[in-house]
Amino acid sequence: MPDTDIDKESYSLPAPLEFELPLSALPERLDKVLAKLIPEHSRSRLQGWIEAGHVLLNGQPARVKQMANPGDRLLVYEQQPPEQQAFTPEDVGFEVLGESADWIVVNKPAGLVTHPGAGNWGGTLLNGLLFRYPELGQVARAGIVHRLDKDTSGLLVVARHEKAQTHLIRQLQARSVSREYIALVHGKLAAAGTVRLDIGRDPRVPVRMAVEHPIAPKPAVTHYAPLRTGRAGDALVTEVVCRLETGRTHQIRVHMMSLRHPLVADVLYGGRPVGGARRQLLHARALSFDDFSSGARVSFQAPLAQDFQQVLDHIAWIE
Repeated sequence: MPDTDIDKESYSLPAPLEFELPLSALPERLDKVLAKLIPEHSRSRLQGWIEAGHVLLNGQPARVKQMANPGDRLLVYEQQPPEQQAFTPEDVGFEVLGESADWIVVNKPAGLVTHPGAGNWGGTLLNGLLFRYPELGQVARAGIVHRLDKDTSGLLVVARHEKAQTHLIRQLQARSVSREYIALVHGKLAAAGTVRLDIGRDPRVPVRMAVEHPIAPKPAVTHYAPLRTGRAGDALVTEVVCRLETGRTHQIRVHMMSLRHPLVADVLYGGRPVGGARRQLLHARALSFDDFSSGARVSFQAPLAQDFQQVLDHIAWIE
């Protein structure tokens, strides 16, 4: 095998695919040639392999737009699709506030994706849980029973074995898991109330959820109460406590938007980044559930993330 600077231990397969282009072949871009030689892989995936150095042309790392000529020799080190790497343990940083033989309570930082998915197949909380608690590899979804959005900080509970996971899921279904959030919303929210609006996928914007003409809507209930109102520059804002009965995707974000009080910096739902906020200001601050082994109620609280607190500290509170 030719000498190269490629780290062959990083390849997912020990032996590469080998091709030698016939002398009758016409010169053509390398990615197009590969798409014909191994059509079971998409062209975009092949381009990614080339860019990452997993394709050698005549013994040298290739380039995507490089021409392949008659007689050229190609070595292709096939890589696993990213979704097959989703359950790989990784050293991901997160805080554990409490644990038992049955559960782990995590304080998730903003910016950390909870579970692998399209565009985020690695570097998630799940990957970090598998690294820190290898036994979670034997539990579906590494014990995760509910999620927080990437840019939402705060508490979630993870089951350490299948029976505890089933126990927690049943509590979620029975709405007996208590989840309380702090949000900063636009405008003055004058009184407490409850939003009971079904939530489903937005038919116009696939990455959004909606309460108007949603696709496959599911019941959703959010209780809310204003804590204080102030000004962040010229913007009027209200700090709000929200309590969930259900746990739909983007529930608080969508329900507060339905009240015309979107979360600060939640640009997907009409919020604006005032007061230095760089992500939607939503924090899961309190969590309580029934312990699997003892049946006793256990409760946890997590202080606001630093960036959230800094925004609150610079608001001129008026009431």
